[in-house]
Amino acid sequence: MKNSKTKLILHPVRMKITQSLLNGKKLNVQQIAERLTDVPKATLYRHLNKLLEADVIEVVQENQIRGTVEKVYGLKEQSINSPEEFKNFSKDQHLELFFTFTTQLVGLYENYLNRGEIDLLKDGVSYRVANLNLTDEEFIELVKSISSLYQKAMLNEPTPERKRRNFATIIIPEKPNH
Repeated sequence: MKNSKTKLILHPVRMKITQSLLNGKKLNVQQIAERLTDVPKATLYRHLNKLLEADVIEVVQENQIRGTVEKVYGLKEQSINSPEEFKNFSKDQHLELFFTFTTQLVGLYENYLNRGEIDLLKDGVSYRVANLNLTDEEFIELVKSISSLYQKAMLNEPTPERKRRNFATIIIPEKPNH
């Protein structure tokens, strides 16, 4: 994984650039610089170029402005067309997808923490790892139950009483001990 995209993105400036482009955001250099006020423009351009070369970001639009071209950047979307295609991804492709997912989580959490007055307990903030010992049948039943609860909650329409919450699930099996 010496030259993987994951290692490339782990640089603090490049991670902040990718986080600023999460959730479909399309930003020009000026807009990115406004979000990364501690990064000099020359450094920002250097890191943008590294992300472009690695196919992490792409130029999604070019605007002609008084004889110069303004580039608008977005995250390069990795589309998965079928479960079979997902299954056949390389180890590095799976790591990149997982890294994108976890980067989104970090960005969401950072946005929450930057809101100002927050109350982690009242807002229901939680993160933990639960080690469960389940047979395959018990695992399938648990996933079905959780999926049913998710789907029911996702049907809720927004109201003034309802807070929008991001709920993420990660399931990673461990190697059996025997």
